[in-house]
Amino acid sequence: MVKPEESHTVEKPWKCCDCGRGFHAPSVLEIHRRSHTGERPFSCPECRKGFTCSSHLLDHRRVHTGEKPFSCPECGKGFTYSSHLLAHQRIHAGERPFPCSECGKWVHIGKRPFLCPECRTGFTRSSTLLTHLRVHTGEKPFSCPECRMAFSC
Repeated sequence: MVKPEESHTVEKPWKCCDCGRGFHAPSVLEIHRRSHTGERPFSCPECRKGFTCSSHLLDHRRVHTGEKPFSCPECGKGFTYSSHLLAHQRIHAGERPFPCSECGKWVHIGKRPFLCPECRTGFTRSSTLLTHLRVHTGEKPFSCPECRMAFSC
């Protein structure tokens, strides 16, 4: 098993035939190949969302259980994913590396500046608005490789 801090220095002899990217183990290459094939063999029994590896499914299941195993040592706020905790901790450190691409502000506390032109619903993030717009357009860009059922998100 390769330690995370060694992942950039370890030899990566297993190459992806589609993109040439190298991997330290054939099992990791197999998971990567699914990004090219669209295969998602691990599906959530609650919402049927598919995942390329079992650990991503296990992380996702927390969305349904409400489990938040990652707590901020500063304020105690809980998070479903460790990456969300790390992003939150930047607030306490005074870091704000990602300004809003629309208005330049760092945060929109209590504001929903991204309005849907169809129904006037407001959103805090432009990405959430873009996902919401699929409700109106009917666009379903994601599909199950097994049954071809389409989904909007």
